[in-house]
Amino acid sequence: MGLFILEDSGYEQLLPLTWLRPVYDLRCGILTLRDKILKAYGVETGGLGCRSYLAPLVAEQNPGFMVNQVAGESLLIVNGRVIWNGELARQIPLAGPDWVYKVGGQVVAARLSGANLGKMNWQTPITHESFPKLAEEQVEATFITWFWDLLHHNAAQLVADFELLARPGRLEGEVHRGAHLLGEESIFIAPGAKVGPGVVLDAGEGPIFIDENATIMPQAVIRGPAYVGKQSIIKIGAKIYEGTSIGEVCKVGGEVVQCIIHSYANKQHDGFLGHAYVGMWVNLGGGTNNSDLKNDYGEIRVEMGGETVGTGSMFVGCAIGDHTKTGIGTMINTGSVLGVGCNLYGAGLTPKEVPSFSWGGAESLVEYRLEKFLQAARKVMDRRKQELSPVEEAVIRDVFAATAGERGAVGGT
Repeated sequence: MGLFILEDSGYEQLLPLTWLRPVYDLRCGILTLRDKILKAYGVETGGLGCRSYLAPLVAEQNPGFMVNQVAGESLLIVNGRVIWNGELARQIPLAGPDWVYKVGGQVVAARLSGANLGKMNWQTPITHESFPKLAEEQVEATFITWFWDLLHHNAAQLVADFELLARPGRLEGEVHRGAHLLGEESIFIAPGAKVGPGVVLDAGEGPIFIDENATIMPQAVIRGPAYVGKQSIIKIGAKIYEGTSIGEVCKVGGEVVQCIIHSYANKQHDGFLGHAYVGMWVNLGGGTNNSDLKNDYGEIRVEMGGETVGTGSMFVGCAIGDHTKTGIGTMINTGSVLGVGCNLYGAGLTPKEVPSFSWGGAESLVEYRLEKFLQAARKVMDRRKQELSPVEEAVIRDVFAATAGERGAVGGT
């Protein structure tokens, strides 16, 4: 029995974070949603289903995985928007009779073989109607529907992933004698990591995982549960609060509260970032701040795709798409959604919904010319010894075209 991870039509509600990646490659806790599935089933590879324009990029980034192809006589097809764990994998084992597992009307997984596998409609986006009519079972599972769901589940997932991955109490990196480790039995410092003098790692309320070759510079404070990814740098005097995940090769300073910083992103300077999901290759200029709480302490409502969505929460910051940059002193409003490839600056609060590939700020937005954007992206990636591949460039061009209708600008810059 093979394992096949797909994304359903729910990816649309997670834009702009899913413009340049499948939904299952979003991070929640230490791991991505896809990695949780693989860990739950104890496998290293499988099949991956995604939107057709993403397929070449997903294939390039994942050698050994079959992308938008199926092989064999039987598959367990699982929904990549679900937070998977070992208990759910026990409820839905790889082997067994053909069956569909749901939460309400949403498909969590389907086990298909032979003729039933042949009846599967693989045309994206996948919906519950894509699956053949089979016996059904209701299960308990958690879906990611909006970007703030990732943030609200992040602290619990940090704890769960720590238990899965870490060696608690092991300090395998270099820890300065002047550092203070509170709750050391709930701290793991991986080989090659460096923790400087005056650093406080406070695991009294949750575990802390410092991954390989990460650097925690002097006087930084990290409260658990928290994760600092491989080769990331926490700057001098940074304040990293509980519920924060910082992925690989990031530079982070200032005050950060209950955020997910996916990977290869910079927030080096002072400024507040709260309840935010930050995509790859984002750079937040010095003094950039975001709001995550309304002055009246009311429910935060988010504008997405021209509609206003209630979050049911008092705390929601922002979602920032890949490759977006902010200038110094940029102010981001509560519940904002900033698209892919934006360059934002100037006085006043940014608009609450900024279309992808926009240039400007509160006073006006125009279209960011694609060739100029690509030139800047190549420079940014080259600084981290990464290359914008022809395949990735083609996907960016597809997204630029797909988001053209969002931008009302006549001119460009």
